[in-house]
Amino acid sequence: SYIPGESCRVLSIQSHVVRGYVGNKSATFPLQVLGFEVDSINSVQFSNHTGYAHWKGQVLTAEELNVLYEGIKLNNVNHYDYILTGYSRDISFLETVVDIIKELKKANPSLVYVCDPVMGDQGAMYVPENLLPVYKNKVVPLADILTPNQFEAELLTGRKINTEEDAIEVMDLLHKMGPETVVLTSTDLPSKQGDQFLVALGSQKISKVSDGTNTDQKICMDIPKVDAVFVGTGDLFAAMMLAWTHHHPKDLKTACEKTVSVMHHVIKRTITYANEMAGPGKRPTPAQLELRMVQSKADIENPTIVVEAKVLQKSSQ
Repeated sequence: SYIPGESCRVLSIQSHVVRGYVGNKSATFPLQVLGFEVDSINSVQFSNHTGYAHWKGQVLTAEELNVLYEGIKLNNVNHYDYILTGYSRDISFLETVVDIIKELKKANPSLVYVCDPVMGDQGAMYVPENLLPVYKNKVVPLADILTPNQFEAELLTGRKINTEEDAIEVMDLLHKMGPETVVLTSTDLPSKQGDQFLVALGSQKISKVSDGTNTDQKICMDIPKVDAVFVGTGDLFAAMMLAWTHHHPKDLKTACEKTVSVMHHVIKRTITYANEMAGPGKRPTPAQLELRMVQSKADIENPTIVVEAKVLQKSSQ
């Protein structure tokens, strides 16, 4: 059974690819490098991500997910400190994940669930629409850390984001649904530094501080844009939020700065390599744009801070 003092254990339920980095392949190595034990359940096993010309593979059913979890439970090793979930496109699979999270939270009330509610981007859904009510009513209420993009945050709250005030309001609405920490990983809000930057925002409401006070922190960040389509970056982002909020539990600013800085170093190394491989004037292929994850090990462990977060509000009642 569980031995106190054992290192932090994460159950990550995500996609697996043989070649490249997406889902569990994007999350596992960086978490291991940062000292976490990662137990992964592969929701799919594909040859590569679906942005390539060809892909083949298998999909794990809700029943098969349950069988794997039963095995872990029978051996009494179903004690987790964290759960991490990303892309899912099947209702019964997602509902089985919900059941597992509920049971694990019962077994360990201090378990932290990190949820990336992957539903779409740029105004379009790329999962079946009937997943939205499941996320809204069952998944998000269980989440402790939520990492939606702007479109996903709008879907979950039914509110549009046009201004920073809207974004703050939407994050507060998401807090009311359950999560203590919410990070809008990318928005279309204008950056004060110009259109070469993306704006990300974060909000943390912590009410359970030992002396009974509430701390509330909201931050925003200008993230340099890179002109290429990367796959697996959202999965890396959620994993790094898990790791850095663990290391900086009441300091959203530092956790976000380290997360975004890791992203920056990995993406920069990837685009540099991809452009070299493609040659002058040619667009890199999906294979050339696979994240340079192993090569970024030192940056993942100890990221040089390249993006500073601005504190919008901080209050202690």
